[in-house]
Amino acid sequence: MTDFTTVQLEKDPRGIATLWLNRPEKNNAFNAEMIRELILALDAVQADRSLRFLLLRGRGQHFSAGADLAWMQHSATLDYNANLNDSRELAELMHNLYHLKLPTLAVVQGAAFGGALGLISCCDMAIGASDAQFCLSEVRIGLAPAVISPFVVQAIGERATRRYALTAERFSGERAQQLGLLAECYASGELDRALSNWVDNLLLNSPQAMQVSKTLLQEVGSGVLTPALRRYTENAIARIRVSPEGQEGLRAFLDKRKPAWQEPEA
Repeated sequence: MTDFTTVQLEKDPRGIATLWLNRPEKNNAFNAEMIRELILALDAVQADRSLRFLLLRGRGQHFSAGADLAWMQHSATLDYNANLNDSRELAELMHNLYHLKLPTLAVVQGAAFGGALGLISCCDMAIGASDAQFCLSEVRIGLAPAVISPFVVQAIGERATRRYALTAERFSGERAQQLGLLAECYASGELDRALSNWVDNLLLNSPQAMQVSKTLLQEVGSGVLTPALRRYTENAIARIRVSPEGQEGLRAFLDKRKPAWQEPEA
């Protein structure tokens, strides 16, 4: 789709976008350029109405080893305002990924340290290798997981976030699944096959209905029912029932046929 230096954005003919962290020689570590390119790539995905969902992946052995050492060394020489600008860029990336209209699925192998946990937490779903290694490593180098913390808390809960942010312990893919960070974990050699099954399952679903459901659930939040939320949910189901895809889905169900968004059998 668009040419970048540190990331790669691919589009499958079926409407699947894959956004690759593409610095394998640096274990896909973050720097300012990668953060800016991720923001631009997400803008391109958001604008493409032909896309159905987004996969977030890392090239090479690791998903992402966290912040790039050279970038961190440079950041240490900057004043408060320059560092504030850097943090605002990272915050924009996390916000844009979390609020992307398309469903998002992170696929994790190897190391996922520091800010990488933020990216994973901002995705709607994540799967990974059982031997992947996760770590909120910031306190080991005198920093804090500040910008990513709201998203990590939403993904694994306040208590677990306190533990791993304060101890900087590493934990495995299996532990990440227990915490809810990963929906499922698989043997590393089975991860690509499992991803193919996830993709096939998502392709069965109405693209519009997935987007509406994502927006709906962000509005619902923790599920505390208010009069305003009740009105929102009432309107949401009424709108989608009369939409073209809603009508097609209901007709297909009643006619016992596949809806138009599913590929016909060969």
